[in-house]
Amino acid sequence: MAKKVGVLALQGAFIEHIRVLGELGAEAFPVRLPGELDGLDGLVIPGGESTTMSRLMLDYHLTDRLRGLARDGLPIMGTCAGMILLAKRVMDMDVEPLGIMDIDVRRNAFGRQVDSFEIDIEMPAFGETPFHAVFIRAPVIERVGDGVEVLARLPDGTAVAARGGDMICSSFHPELTCDPRFHAYFLGAI
Repeated sequence: MAKKVGVLALQGAFIEHIRVLGELGAEAFPVRLPGELDGLDGLVIPGGESTTMSRLMLDYHLTDRLRGLARDGLPIMGTCAGMILLAKRVMDMDVEPLGIMDIDVRRNAFGRQVDSFEIDIEMPAFGETPFHAVFIRAPVIERVGDGVEVLARLPDGTAVAARGGDMICSSFHPELTCDPRFHAYFLGAI
């Protein structure tokens, strides 16, 4: 039976996540309203603009529901802005994140849109082959709490992916590559 995975579709790169998850055999669909969270096996919070997404989550009454589902153990994957929204603390954000993953992050850590880049990074959880990571106005992980494992670092040691219990996050956009391993890893965690 296919895993039922919602992708928060308020803003950002949700269509690309739905495509990759579907190619991996999941039943993936957009989530915009609280009732669409019912019966999920997992949820993806995509990249986009974190302040806008946070405000829309409040406007659509999703924030408290997402916190409750996370407390109940719903596996959640957050990429780029999604990672920011999962964080316990965001160094430079005027809107409160969900606070459901014990990490601190810093937004736009590499600069503006023109400073976006791609790089192959080592991800031991995925095997020997490096993962091609796409960073677009990306955040970084400044601190990980107890029970959170760093999954990937840049060559300078900067943490850019982590797993804490049922939650997985990345600074980069795995949905913008031809490599489905990040999504497959998430599906394997469900």
